[in-house]
Amino acid sequence: MTDTNAIQFRLRHTMLPVSDLERSVDFYTRLLGMTVLRRRSDPVGGRSIAYVGYDEEAMATVLELIATEGKPVAPWAGHIAVAVSDLKALCARLEAEGVSFAMPLKAIENGTSRFQANILDPDRFMIELNELRSGLNG
Repeated sequence: MTDTNAIQFRLRHTMLPVSDLERSVDFYTRLLGMTVLRRRSDPVGGRSIAYVGYDEEAMATVLELIATEGKPVAPWAGHIAVAVSDLKALCARLEAEGVSFAMPLKAIENGTSRFQANILDPDRFMIELNELRSGLNG
């Protein structure tokens, strides 16, 4: 049996199936400040793939966005969470851009976050946005 205390783990990426890769890349880069880290295609599988995130891929947890030709986006019941430094300002910008809110901005009474809001991306995936009490580095 392997001693898991001796093995280091890091979450590498979360994969989201998307209906329009360029629309999703635009959403995550322009509105949520991520960068395209890498792209690849899988012609045999009919897939186009983009990796987006906030840091270089080797050091960060990233989103793997996959568009598959001719296949509908599968339903998904989870969410991703993104910490931001000024959630009030971001929510105002997202509202101006017409982004759908599943839960509007609200103050959190306890826990690690000061404010929280939930938005939906272009394929209606839930994104939890948090402004942390200790800032982004704590």
